[in-house]
Amino acid sequence: MLILSLIAFSSIILFFIWILWTEIFGAGWSPTPMESVKAMLRLANVNPNDVLYDLGAGDGRIITTAVRDFGAKAVGYEIDPIRFLISWLRIIFSGSLGKATVRYRNFYKIDLSPATVVTLFLRQHTNEKLREKLEKELAPGSRVVTYYWTFDKWKPVKVDRRLEVYLYIIGTSNL
Repeated sequence: MLILSLIAFSSIILFFIWILWTEIFGAGWSPTPMESVKAMLRLANVNPNDVLYDLGAGDGRIITTAVRDFGAKAVGYEIDPIRFLISWLRIIFSGSLGKATVRYRNFYKIDLSPATVVTLFLRQHTNEKLREKLEKELAPGSRVVTYYWTFDKWKPVKVDRRLEVYLYIIGTSNL
């Protein structure tokens, strides 16, 4: 009985560590509804010429949809090892391998300059923390599209209020 209690207690502790792990880096996991994923990609006018970076890729739904439905090349960055694995499996089973990839990395430490579109569903404070990095590393005209959370100092170019999707353009929204 003691062993079962220890296993149960350890499982609970590990679960909370797992949940807090991604909160520390920017956001816990709450999957973006598919209707909002498609709205994000439509609002950003994603096309086959784009390289999309999804910061906090979660289960990979944004990157696989960007490849499958919009023809873009997509790269996801995920710090949670379980969600990284789920995203990687989704890429393989969706047939997106070769055009989509996911990397197990902290997105604060990557170079964003290859991206033409960046997608985010993080937290307000995380968006604000990323704002300067986005301004510094993305080329003018690059699009940043967020679900639910915004940027305090940027003005969105387009908004889908019903789905809470916001489009920002570097060189326009941040002036």
